[in-house]
Amino acid sequence: MAALRRKFGEDYQVVNTNRATTFSAPAKKKRQRFVDKNGRCNVQHGNLGGETSRYLSDLFTTLVDLKWRWNLLIFILTYTIAWLVMASMWWIIAYIRGDLNHGHNSSYTPCVANVYNFPSAFLFFIETEATIGYGHRYITEKCPEGIILFLFQSLLGSIVDAFLIGCMFIKMSQPKKRAETLMFSQDAVISQRDGKLCLMFRVGNLRNSHMVSAQIRCKLIKSRQTPEGEFLPLDQCELDVGFGTGADQLFLVSPLTICHEINPRSPFFDLSQRSLSNEQFEIVVILEGIVETTGMTCQARTSYTEDEVLWGHRFLPVMSLEEGFFRVDYSQFHSTFEVPTPPYSVKELEEKNSLPSPLSTPTLALTDSHGARRDRVFSVDCINTSEDKGRQGGGRLPSKLQRMSSSGKEDLQRKVLLLSSQHSEKACSTGDLPLKLQRLSSSPSPGAQNRLQLKSLKVGFEPMTQSTGDLYQRSPPTTLSPTPGPMHSPLLSAGGRLEDNLPPKLRKMNADR
Repeated sequence: MAALRRKFGEDYQVVNTNRATTFSAPAKKKRQRFVDKNGRCNVQHGNLGGETSRYLSDLFTTLVDLKWRWNLLIFILTYTIAWLVMASMWWIIAYIRGDLNHGHNSSYTPCVANVYNFPSAFLFFIETEATIGYGHRYITEKCPEGIILFLFQSLLGSIVDAFLIGCMFIKMSQPKKRAETLMFSQDAVISQRDGKLCLMFRVGNLRNSHMVSAQIRCKLIKSRQTPEGEFLPLDQCELDVGFGTGADQLFLVSPLTICHEINPRSPFFDLSQRSLSNEQFEIVVILEGIVETTGMTCQARTSYTEDEVLWGHRFLPVMSLEEGFFRVDYSQFHSTFEVPTPPYSVKELEEKNSLPSPLSTPTLALTDSHGARRDRVFSVDCINTSEDKGRQGGGRLPSKLQRMSSSGKEDLQRKVLLLSSQHSEKACSTGDLPLKLQRLSSSPSPGAQNRLQLKSLKVGFEPMTQSTGDLYQRSPPTTLSPTPGPMHSPLLSAGGRLEDNLPPKLRKMNADR
């Protein structure tokens, strides 16, 4: 138990779903099941009228489907009646010929020697039918009717033996008893697996002989009403347990957990923990396979009602590794333990996830020089931050460059705020955002200053994934479009000095100052 707690956490709690133990589902009024836990279907056919004659058309199957007590009764009555009828026919032949009156006359040749009464005729028939042949009673050559009756007796006896013995053999070799060694968990559970809400139950094989081509199917039995107003009692709906992926084909050498993923195509799409207690349904599980020893097809069935579906549980592991083999502990086959599971339905979870977050803001995703994806949030605060960093890294800027940056600061902030509100075009401020500043062609008049224009970058809208405090304050100097002539950025990148990015003339002016 301590090892299991270390593996599954301190909240681990074993819940044995056997009804005699601690855990039990909420008590509800017991209702009629469509299929019992042992697989027997609770359906009776009545008011057949004249259709009962159809059972006699397939008499062999009818006898096989009967219960054992009726089979034994028919077996005994058939042989007893056949023996009495055939013994009576031998006695009638002896009576018509007058053999009963000349039984002790040695000079008289009867049809059957030593037949004096009905018991002696019955013994003769038994000796002939069972091929015992004591040699005291026998047919003589002066009795053609006895020879014909003997041939008819042999044919009739062979037919009766083949029919009844074959019926008993088929009934004894039926694979229904093989299904007794196929186990199903007493309860089904609903919990998350691989991040998806799933309905699960467990199957196992108690014998060492395998089930060849084992396949499992699930049916949901639930009454419903169509949009046209038609009421469908016990409507059957298929539950996907891996038909498309091949997960329904089982290699049943150890207990397996069968999983049904609850998705928009599942009938449990809107099932939650609260609505589970108000639902009325039944899940019928059908396991089919070929018995390895006999080659006959075997089918095992069980069912789970809404009371037998446990929300937020998971099956306890039963496999363990021993010296050179794997051991299965069937004492924990039906045991479950509680796990954290959201009480909402998959439909409700998808609706919550589809709602937009009120804190989401547009982000800009760019690729740096190393190919890594980098996100940028548009805000005016980034301008001040990058500007402060530029001053700290590069010292005091030349007066010409200071006038250029101060004059366009207000226009630059207004442009950033205007462009950040649009989803189709995103603009980054100077500083920590990856902005490409182009130097426009200088005017031909002397004394004209270079003007800088902020170019917008078109990117796709992405929701905000980082706060402004967690973002990089560095942006590699790149250009949006190639322009003739040298291009220089007056701003500072987070990784280098400002003098390294200035033109040679400005670096010389800065050094003189």
